[in-house]
Amino acid sequence: MIAFFEFCMLMLLSDKSALVTGAAGRLGAQIARTLHQNGANLIIHYRSSSAAAQKLVAELNQQRENSALALAADLDSQAELEALAARACTAYDGLDLLVNNASSFYPTRFGEIDRQQWDDLVASNYRAPLFLAQACYPALKKSSGCIINLLDIYASIPLNRYSVYCSAKAANQMLVKSLALELAPEVRVNGIAPGAILWPETDDSTAYQQAIIDQVPLRRCGTPGDIADTVLFLATSDYITGEVIRVDGGRQLT
Repeated sequence: MIAFFEFCMLMLLSDKSALVTGAAGRLGAQIARTLHQNGANLIIHYRSSSAAAQKLVAELNQQRENSALALAADLDSQAELEALAARACTAYDGLDLLVNNASSFYPTRFGEIDRQQWDDLVASNYRAPLFLAQACYPALKKSSGCIINLLDIYASIPLNRYSVYCSAKAANQMLVKSLALELAPEVRVNGIAPGAILWPETDDSTAYQQAIIDQVPLRRCGTPGDIADTVLFLATSDYITGEVIRVDGGRQLT
């Protein structure tokens, strides 16, 4: 039964293509691997992590020849963003799925917030997903494809000293709902709001991490696989649009 189910999932994504932003490592890489395992061709976007992106592409192409490629772009640059979209939409004769995963995340203490921080956090968490969706829309419309934005539980629950980040994610959350309405019926748009999945690379405070876990009803962290599986679910669920799925172990309940 499991083998038959896996075969069906493979058939659902075979000959489909997906652009995943920020896919060289961490969560984005797991999303790319999961979609690829289920038959999709992958466009791996990265900004500066060339070595990691090329390593992932080599891994995927070893499993299935010519099924993945890496494209560099600074999503803060409109020209590079549009060039990425154009290349992604022609790499495999169209585009079926856009996963807006790339994100900047760091604290901004009120009274010390500067324009550079604002521009960076808003660009990666709100502006780029909007303009990339717009640039990819003609191809997604043609394929009756879908867009999945990676949000955060902090789009709904403010995190102290992260006002700019939380505000940008909140804007992205509304973007999911407004685009779902505007792009229907051809293109579906959904979001995923992760909770405690991966700790920031600069965070090594065991006490802080335990304090977060103590607020999660399931009393444990999730895994990148939990998010990737939810991406796969939304990518293959043709009657879901305008939804934001929390993958947070019940954190929103506390």
